[in-house]
Amino acid sequence: MRILADEAIVARSAAASATLGQSVRREFAPGLPLMLYGVLSAAFGFGLYACGIVWVTARLVVEGGGAKALESPLLYLSGIPVLLGALLVAFELVVQLPKKRLHRRVAVFPMANPNLTVVLTAYNDEASIGAAVADFRSHPLVRRVLVVDNNSVDGTRVAATLAGATVIREDAPGYGRCVHRSLTEAVQYTDTELVLLCEGDMTFRAYDIEKFLAYAPHAEIVNGTRIVEQLRDRDTQLSTFIYYGNFAVGKLLELKHIGRGTFTDVGTTYKLCRTQALERLLPQLDPRINLEFNAHFLDKALEAGIDLVECPITFYARVGRSKGGNVNNARALKVGLRMIAGLLMGWRVLR
Repeated sequence: MRILADEAIVARSAAASATLGQSVRREFAPGLPLMLYGVLSAAFGFGLYACGIVWVTARLVVEGGGAKALESPLLYLSGIPVLLGALLVAFELVVQLPKKRLHRRVAVFPMANPNLTVVLTAYNDEASIGAAVADFRSHPLVRRVLVVDNNSVDGTRVAATLAGATVIREDAPGYGRCVHRSLTEAVQYTDTELVLLCEGDMTFRAYDIEKFLAYAPHAEIVNGTRIVEQLRDRDTQLSTFIYYGNFAVGKLLELKHIGRGTFTDVGTTYKLCRTQALERLLPQLDPRINLEFNAHFLDKALEAGIDLVECPITFYARVGRSKGGNVNNARALKVGLRMIAGLLMGWRVLR
């Protein structure tokens, strides 16, 4: 018996050694987002219960004591969505999630070519685009920097060209169209298998490329996350409200795709993508979606079975004026609510 046990140990060790450094793909096991529906149902039930408590309290104050004042249909009805939510969550945890994780392994996707094509989106970024292009061009693995200009009316194109970038004009207005055009242009280059998407406002830096490359063997898309407090500059436009709101929407995305990853930032534009993954993903993306495009991008990537992992990145104060969803808390709230609508009801509602 001891000999058989030793042989089994040797066999397992040999199998593990055989896969070390080789490509190991995760199998994608889709399923209904029951965890998401269950949590939302339970939250709705608790909301009804809270409303019932408020109503009962108001009746006690107005009508005085008595058993009748404690009666409220909301208190009874609230138990239905809470129970339904608990059943959905239990079914997800007991039945679906084990199947989704049955073939889960630490993925290893070796990179034969670590060189990068960097593409920067720009809109009236004359004050920052030159420095951003120079920053990325200084990195030894960057083969080229593309700047996709979305109808700038200042000197963005001239500044980018003088800094050494290839400038492409995207006439159709909208952030989604600009990003879609950026990725479409970047995948055309055959001498790089990695595309680095970023903005030209100096909020992100080439310094983080090494971080992305450290995570790259484990995913097809590495999404930067600004959630680490120590890596955020004090003067960024990521207010406390936007910071936690972005985190909350990230957790909603995680619940929708439970078992597929950990997600904390749905708004960052800084991401590293394999060209093969983008070729599969681009036809499924809707460029008509505007400031919510990054959440749309992540959701569709996960639906397509593309492996995605987050990487903590540094986040600096913007050079110039913001034109995106971080202008103020009110605008960020509107963008966040639209992201939630897209995740829950489908992205057609944002067209």
